[in-house]
This record gives sequence, C-alpha cells and structure tokens, in this order.
Amino acid sequence: MIYISVAETAKRWGVSERSVRGYCAEGKIDGAFLTGKTWNIPETAEKPNRINKKTDAPKTLLEVLKAEKAAKLHGGIYHKIQIDLTYNSNHIENRRAGTYRSSSGIGR
Repeated sequence: MIYISVAETAKRWGVSERSVRGYCAEGKIDGAFLTGKTWNIPETAEKPNRINKKTDAPKTLLEVLKAEKAAKLHGGIYHKIQIDLTYNSNHIENRRAGTYRSSSGIGR
C-alpha cells in the first residue's frame, strides 16, 4: 500500500494540514498511522464528511419556517411570527373581554 504525507493529503483535499492531522488524530481516516511524529495516510483514503457542513438553504418561506421550527431557533422569522400572533391574539381577546365586562356591568 502506498502512503502519502499530511501536506500532500491537505493539497489533494483542499484543506489545511492542521485539519488533516486532526482527522488522523480523531481516527476519521482509515488506515492512517503515526511513525514517530509523522502521519502516514493511505493514498486511497477519502476525505471525511464534516458534521457542521452547510446544507442547501431553504428556498420558500414555508421551508424556512419549517426549518426554524424544527431547529427551535429563537429570533428567526418563525419565532417572531409566533410572538406577534400570540400578542395580537391576547390583545384582541382582552379588548373583547373588556367590552363584554362593561356591557354586562361586571367590574365597575
């Protein structure tokens, strides 16, 4: 089996040497091993997937709202809409309740 250096692997994958060393240290590259202080990486090794890799951005408002709801994101569009609708709903209900009270004579 042919082994390559960290520098060559970093160049092939388009990442920093530090990232490649991190992948090796975490065991994310199968067949990589240390010889002294040098990592030996199999030539056929594939770049590991990143956990925090960006996904395709939602395209419609509905997709954005569903994504924010699923992520329980605070401060996004979904969160703002929920707060505004709750506030307006309570405001309307309190106004109606006040009207009913004054017409029925309760609370004078």
